[in-house]
Amino acid sequence: MHPGRLPLWPVPFLWTLALGLWGLSREHSVWRDEAATWQVARRSTDDIWQMLAQVDAVHGLYYLLMRAVFECLGPGTTALRLPSVLAMAAAAVCVAEIGRRLAGIRAGLAAGLAFGLLPAVQFHLQEGRPYALVAAGAGISTLLLVTALQGRGRAAHWLAYAGTVAVCGLLNWLSLLILPAHLATLIWTRARRRTWTRWAVAAAVAVAAVLPLILFSRRQSEQVSWIPPLTWHMLIGPAVLLALGGLGALLDRPHTGRLSVAAVGLPLLAVPHLGLLGLSLVRPLFLDRYVLFSMLGLALLIGTALGTATRAAGPRHPRASAWLVPVVVGVAFVALLPQSLAKRSPESRADDVLAVATDVRRLKEPGDAVVFVPAARRDTALVSPGAFAGLRDVALVRGPVASGTLKGEEADPARIRAAMLAQRRILLVTDVPEVARAVTAKRDRVKTAVLKKHFKVVADVEVRGRRVTVYERIGPAEKT
Repeated sequence: MHPGRLPLWPVPFLWTLALGLWGLSREHSVWRDEAATWQVARRSTDDIWQMLAQVDAVHGLYYLLMRAVFECLGPGTTALRLPSVLAMAAAAVCVAEIGRRLAGIRAGLAAGLAFGLLPAVQFHLQEGRPYALVAAGAGISTLLLVTALQGRGRAAHWLAYAGTVAVCGLLNWLSLLILPAHLATLIWTRARRRTWTRWAVAAAVAVAAVLPLILFSRRQSEQVSWIPPLTWHMLIGPAVLLALGGLGALLDRPHTGRLSVAAVGLPLLAVPHLGLLGLSLVRPLFLDRYVLFSMLGLALLIGTALGTATRAAGPRHPRASAWLVPVVVGVAFVALLPQSLAKRSPESRADDVLAVATDVRRLKEPGDAVVFVPAARRDTALVSPGAFAGLRDVALVRGPVASGTLKGEEADPARIRAAMLAQRRILLVTDVPEVARAVTAKRDRVKTAVLKKHFKVVADVEVRGRRVTVYERIGPAEKT
């Protein structure tokens, strides 16, 4: 680095950090996926281990990490999302450094700034889930690979590479799709045999570290049974991204044997998407957040496109070319502003477990009972127990902590029916019709049938994807 030149990394770091802190609380809203993180992270370490034996083992490392965060900062929306903000900022630094090394400082700056503006990144930038942390790990491992391909790799680099990929795999084992992406880069650049050997050993170590989790989590595959089978319209998004990435790669004038942005960015964008699509042909798994880290590749390719434009304009318009990157980033920010605001609103998620808790607090009366359809909607009570104080959860037999589950264990349908018929008033917490799935579980069918036949609606409130309906008994309550 030139003695008088400031380092590049603070710019994308602070830019992404600012984007992440902007509207971080989303008007104090928390949606169902984040509610799972919130309520599990408040359990003891032993309770978390007990739960992982039955459910959500794929997120075990993340839950343990968030427990430590909550211990330090206390539970709240800031503590819930701050790790994702910092992780995305770190990923932006990696993108900028890779771009700088392979295409120059302006391409690196453009790539680092573009990364934080990508819609998918802005969504998960403020998400209390592990996908931003995986993106940071993917950025670090890719930077380590580039370092090795530039001839500066040492044993410590490969050890760090294996450790980083392994940690990412333990956060979400589908992140191991980064390994075939890096493999494609090695083939593209015609890496030396020594590099091949070290990469193969590091990759094998990382896979071996994650393999027990992969095998164990297969027992909990029902957790992803709700993911729909692959359809043609689901291919539109990946196709658009690959087309944009391909255009950026062409501007980099790619050819085999050369370490370039195209050789790193295009495989990083394309291979995880194609790999996940291939896996989804066997078992439905296609969710774009599982390959969020592929956005690193898209940002790199956008950066090199802007870098190429800057170099082309430089000889004739040197002053204008110096402002090209900040102007384009500014225009992109303004163009994406409506979408950015939307992603920072409570309505950007499927529901809000905190908003509905406020209505429960207002609608409940002494002696009321509460039921949840489906049982997973109990997350509202788990995140806001104060709002449900005094309400009897008549279907619940063992709570989530005692049962080592996310939603607790409910009684058999006959006992639920008898308990409900003994109540004068019942509050039902469920989904709004627009997002509700068909009631299929026997317990839930009994709940809805009893309410429909023996109770009448006296209040009904819908708020941000959740619904609270107050039912009053028709005739006297039955004695149990």
